[in-house]
Amino acid sequence: MDGIGFFLQGLRWVARNPRWWLFGLIPALIVFVLYAAGLYFLGTNALGLAEWMTPFADGWGEAVRTTLRALIGLAVFGAGVVLLAVTFTAVTLILGEPFYEKLSEQVELSCGALPGGYEISFWKSIPRSVKDSLVTLGYVLLFTVPLFFLGFVPVIGQSVVPVLGALVSGFFLTVELTTLAMERRGMARKSRFAALRGEKAVALGFGVPIFLVFLIPLAAVVAMPAAVAGGTIMVRRRLATAAADGAPVARGG
Repeated sequence: MDGIGFFLQGLRWVARNPRWWLFGLIPALIVFVLYAAGLYFLGTNALGLAEWMTPFADGWGEAVRTTLRALIGLAVFGAGVVLLAVTFTAVTLILGEPFYEKLSEQVELSCGALPGGYEISFWKSIPRSVKDSLVTLGYVLLFTVPLFFLGFVPVIGQSVVPVLGALVSGFFLTVELTTLAMERRGMARKSRFAALRGEKAVALGFGVPIFLVFLIPLAAVVAMPAAVAGGTIMVRRRLATAAADGAPVARGG
């Protein structure tokens, strides 16, 4: 409930600051257009991909072959939707880092003051953000690839697997959405993960609803500024104590 509350606080913040909400829409809208084009391509070629993946079924009966390839095509498209939902935040934050850095700073200022003692230049932050996002994506794939294949198991694939997938995706969305505020406090990637593992329930309560919202067309664009604002508020009010408790900080912090 605390995690959900931080997301709602982010929504309230952008509702009270519509200028900053519009400011945060710009990179999200650009990435959404690119992702929509990718999904269109995947959707129109899903059956072709399924046919390419199942050459062994060429000699089967037409009804069985068509059913199998339709199910595989649907699974491929569904996996693409989930992957895009998970990576949307990382890609948007990388491309729109100047936008969301300013947005996050405004949220901090509205709550009091910016934390001091650690600064990193914009040109140094870009490659580090890309590296951190790739590491996070590796963790996501480590969990989601096995879940993808488990999705073909009857009953479990239609009940347990989607829930586990939402939990995994929600946690790593929280990782991405809290990065700006945590880096502002000099927290390196390992300490950020440690802080979120120590607050799993809050991280899931924050990230899972956002993941579900991001599955709705255009909702990811509209909700992205609120998600960044909510992540900043959560770090400030709940997670920043990890650094004060001795969590390792980034070099130079």
